[in-house]
Amino acid sequence: MHTATHTATFSPSKLRDVSVTVGAKRLSAMIANSSHKSNPPIILFHSLLADHSSFDRITGPLSQSHDVVALKLPGFAGSDFVGAGLADIADHIAAAIKALGLQQAIFLGNGYGGFVALQTAIRHPGIAARLVLADCGAVFSDIGRAAFRAMSAAAKEKGLAAVADVAMRRLFAPEFQQQHPELIEERKQRFLALDPVTFHGACDALASLDLRPQLKVVDVPVLVLVGEQDEATPPAMSRELASGLPDAELVVLAGCAHVPQLQAPEVFVAAIRAFIDAKVSV
Repeated sequence: MHTATHTATFSPSKLRDVSVTVGAKRLSAMIANSSHKSNPPIILFHSLLADHSSFDRITGPLSQSHDVVALKLPGFAGSDFVGAGLADIADHIAAAIKALGLQQAIFLGNGYGGFVALQTAIRHPGIAARLVLADCGAVFSDIGRAAFRAMSAAAKEKGLAAVADVAMRRLFAPEFQQQHPELIEERKQRFLALDPVTFHGACDALASLDLRPQLKVVDVPVLVLVGEQDEATPPAMSRELASGLPDAELVVLAGCAHVPQLQAPEVFVAAIRAFIDAKVSV
């Protein structure tokens, strides 16, 4: 049995800070309400290297037609750590979604958040009406697995600051970094605020994850997006993911890297608009 408690305060950006406690563990989110209550809410799952604020540039446009719930994933500021395994994280999030009355929402995950959203949909059929999976996949290559292990090992030895530049390279292409130094510095500071236990646990989980055998149970429409310049989760991963899902469409975003909603928010929203606004058949 779980209990749910809520706290809400409006910020200048019209976001409410909401928390729900499930099994004595708190999960927090920022919520932007829409006047279009007939549309399903959109639940945002953020990347490992970028927290919930990585969706700030698209929350406004999305909330014109949908309630938007930007999760603070377990282990990130505002939400309790529930272990590193994606199955445990998915079960915790599913319980919180039910406690908040948000079943049959649209899940939108980016990077690590895409893996979490996908795992949640796999383990809890019917909880999501449809999925938008941006820059993730079903499994990493041997090179991708080694990259996570190397980042984690370096951070354990020298701290997160030692891998901050690597983390930024995994989020943004070099040319974009040179053109937007203030954004890169902001994102770097957000990364450095991450709890190291959460970081190491997620690296280990992603380095061993393989969701390919379970993809066939996802019986809702899925839009898979990937930035053509994504080095963290290359386009081949999204192609494999889309081909393994029963009902999926793949869109490659030109000129974008791992966090297209930060790099090119207008392009990102335009790419998902028809999919999220489509009426769900009953």
